[in-house]
Amino acid sequence: MAIKPIQYEYKPENFRLSEPNKYRPEDLKREEMILSLGPQHPSTHGVLRIEVITDGELVVDVVPHLGYLHRCFEKHAESMPYNQVIPYVDRMDYLASMNNEHAYVMGVERMLGIDKDIPKRVEYIRVLVAELNRLASHFVAIGTYAMDIGAYTPFLWMMRDREHIQRLLEWTCGARMLYNYIWVGGLFYDLPVGFEERCGDFIRYLKPKLLELQRLVIENKIFIQRTANVGVLPLPLAINYGCSGPVLRGSGLRLDLRRVDGYSVYPELAFEIPIGTGAMGALGDCWDRNYVRAMECYESVKIIEQCLQRLQTDLKRTRDFDPQAMVPKKIRPKAMDFYIRAENPKGELGYYFRADGRSDIPFRCKARSCCFHNLSVLPEISHGAMIADLVAIIGSLDLVMGEVDR
Repeated sequence: MAIKPIQYEYKPENFRLSEPNKYRPEDLKREEMILSLGPQHPSTHGVLRIEVITDGELVVDVVPHLGYLHRCFEKHAESMPYNQVIPYVDRMDYLASMNNEHAYVMGVERMLGIDKDIPKRVEYIRVLVAELNRLASHFVAIGTYAMDIGAYTPFLWMMRDREHIQRLLEWTCGARMLYNYIWVGGLFYDLPVGFEERCGDFIRYLKPKLLELQRLVIENKIFIQRTANVGVLPLPLAINYGCSGPVLRGSGLRLDLRRVDGYSVYPELAFEIPIGTGAMGALGDCWDRNYVRAMECYESVKIIEQCLQRLQTDLKRTRDFDPQAMVPKKIRPKAMDFYIRAENPKGELGYYFRADGRSDIPFRCKARSCCFHNLSVLPEISHGAMIADLVAIIGSLDLVMGEVDR
């Protein structure tokens, strides 16, 4: 059966340049207003504007306008060799650079067929630094979220504990946030001498601090009143929008790629997958999403302890250990299309590669941003909310715009 082409009738009024705003004043009802909200969340710093249609204090509709951060990651990646892309990977979700690198490097290694040859010590170090970075990312998420809704002290406490992690990672590779540490086939360098002992001291210091965080923020009566039954995200809606990470698990689905895909050495480690239960309100509300992040901090501590134990017993450093021994001199995968995904602190981060088999430069590289998908559900969960609650909803999604406007 032949499919008839759609005929378009040319009318000049149908081909006007699109206006910057979705809504025009003449389209509004009598009591409605257009407000420009933001940027409110500290990680948006000028690159996310929310166009809000309000009826008094109630939100009628929300239109997110992405800003002008323009990391241009994908075009950078298509103009340089695979191994030189890693510094640009860091600059997407700059709060979780180690996790960005881990996913990207695993993809290139599997394309080359060397993923099974990576030394165990390298794999455990990768997981160790990635989980440290996961803790640091969650500390920013929870601390800034508390500040968004009016509590300043938790932000200072979270930044204090995050600073310990930043110093450990800076000691490892010389950079505070943009690391370029995990390389294709290995690492930039082995852990510094004494790193395992100092990291163990930090974990022992952190455990009671996590309990303080839980009591000060998550179980705080005012925090519960501000976040329970606000921004409820039903599980089917979260799945349809491609949400992932704590946003999806806060709606009750126990989906974590560290378990589902079992990449790196995660299958050898014992940890749980926290999910939202609707304990303080409706399942999938702002409180559930923050509860999942707080509980994931405990699980990351468990993973770090197991990595340290293996690195100090079975996988001790030796004189002949070279973390760059498997680093290929020339990266030229066979012609193929390949997709890799991993569990970032904010959700599923994926990389799609197209290699032509002739060049050491990707013909096509596309990043699947978890923040972009999580942001896309904002209009759906904001209808009927109060304007003050809209700020709480935005913060609960834990957005980093470097990954959205990439």
